[in-house]
Amino acid sequence: MSIKHELRRLLWKMGYDFSRFIPESNPFARRKKLINAYAIDVVLDVGANSGQYSKQLRNDLGFSGRIISFEPLSSAFEKLKNNARGDPKWQVINCALGDTEIKKEINVAKNSYSSSLLKMLPRHIESAPESQYIYRELIDIKTLDSLIDGLYLENENIYLKIDTQGFESKVIKGAEKSLAQICTVQLEMSLVPLYEEELLFDEMYNVLVQKGYTLVAIEPGFSDFETGQVLQVDGIFHRQ
Repeated sequence: MSIKHELRRLLWKMGYDFSRFIPESNPFARRKKLINAYAIDVVLDVGANSGQYSKQLRNDLGFSGRIISFEPLSSAFEKLKNNARGDPKWQVINCALGDTEIKKEINVAKNSYSSSLLKMLPRHIESAPESQYIYRELIDIKTLDSLIDGLYLENENIYLKIDTQGFESKVIKGAEKSLAQICTVQLEMSLVPLYEEELLFDEMYNVLVQKGYTLVAIEPGFSDFETGQVLQVDGIFHRQ
């Protein structure tokens, strides 16, 4: 074994890696190209948690347009507000998006970002013990259709990102009218059942295709740590 491979294996054990940067295969570089190619003006960050995705847009992808983040959890929203402070083009809204206007309890996960309005299935907990629910919190759920006029998005190229832990189909259902204004959608898609009532990859794919979108990219997501099996991916869909 060469010194290069020995060093790389050592780095893997420490949680790091080094490799030649190839823009065509790097998911972040590819997403940046898509955002530029589609001339995206606004990103709707649904299920923002503390703002990890939006910070990535700013810091790694160089996106300078408007960001509107939606996050229902009180603790995560406080962190989100702090992260957005000082950025005049980053708006934050304290609610979840779904298919109806209602107050409902959400299951809050130990790691926060796995929190969901749906019941988590054993496969998810087995693969990520830190995702188990620890308490519940009453939140506001609104539909994108009820909010979109107040967001002033006329004549904008809109990128809708949805990371709602199995609730993605509900968000889409509550955005039936809004989708006419949205050219690109990125959403989490499970390959195996992880939450009760969630739609799996093929079902979500069909929903988006029927609405006129084409799958243009797949990004790696959640995997089983022990077996390496991919459990979730992010699909990016675009409509001309």
